[in-house]
Amino acid sequence: QVQLVESGGGLVQPGGSLRLSCVASGFTFSTHKMGWYRQSPGKEREFVAGIDSGSGTSTYYTDSVKGRFTISRDNAKSTVYLQMNSLKSEDTAVYYCTAAGKVDYWGQGTQVTVSS
Repeated sequence: QVQLVESGGGLVQPGGSLRLSCVASGFTFSTHKMGWYRQSPGKEREFVAGIDSGSGTSTYYTDSVKGRFTISRDNAKSTVYLQMNSLKSEDTAVYYCTAAGKVDYWGQGTQVTVSS
């Protein structure tokens, strides 16, 4: 049974930091590209960051998070991370972990709220 379980969300003040984690099980983690998406109320789900399979040498970011967010992976732990720094109110959303392969998998999401 495939599972992607996100954690690390919460309430943080503007300018603060959070680290999201996504633990995967039920498939070969190392062979899948991994990514993070987010969705705010009334908006479509949007791509945030991605990392290639294997060692994850290549990473990708949407323009609005470049320089603030960092995606990484630990294949030994079947875990992908999203380090989020200098958070802004517009980063408030539910963040979803995804695995891309022959079949795409999605987690249930974790809420991130940036507010003073």
